[in-house]
Amino acid sequence: MDTDIFEHLFLFEGLSAAQRDLLRPLFVACDCYSGTVLFGQGDPAEFLFAVVSGEVVVNFKPDDAPTLTVARVQPGSVVGWSAVLGSRFYTSSAECTQYSQLLRVRGSDLRRLCLQHPETGVQILERLAAVIAERLHSTHAMVFSLLQLGMKNHPGRK
Repeated sequence: MDTDIFEHLFLFEGLSAAQRDLLRPLFVACDCYSGTVLFGQGDPAEFLFAVVSGEVVVNFKPDDAPTLTVARVQPGSVVGWSAVLGSRFYTSSAECTQYSQLLRVRGSDLRRLCLQHPETGVQILERLAAVIAERLHSTHAMVFSLLQLGMKNHPGRK
């Protein structure tokens, strides 16, 4: 995998060469095939994944409803942020829909780097916050549409 990929992914955009050099040893390149499950809903939250190429689908299974696809993560974005936020478990599952190249980082390692290098940490956290906000906005609209559809399909139910 191209070592300059750190210059082309949103998570690392605008970071100096020195900051990228701090991050580079924490990330491991992963080649995954279609159907590779990165993590399951409820699994211990250990890794954040940056999608370099391919696609990762994020699914959420409510207790009382069918599984919902909440995101199709494209190159440049990330999946598995529970690991960075310090959550004990993933709240969704993630699976590659095609051959994908990823960068994987242990959440605890990234949190430690953020504490040791606050300026770099703030920039990384700002990018993660932007990704999370966008994903939540998209998910909100999708869930609202599903609720509306459910009400139309079952008008007499209370």
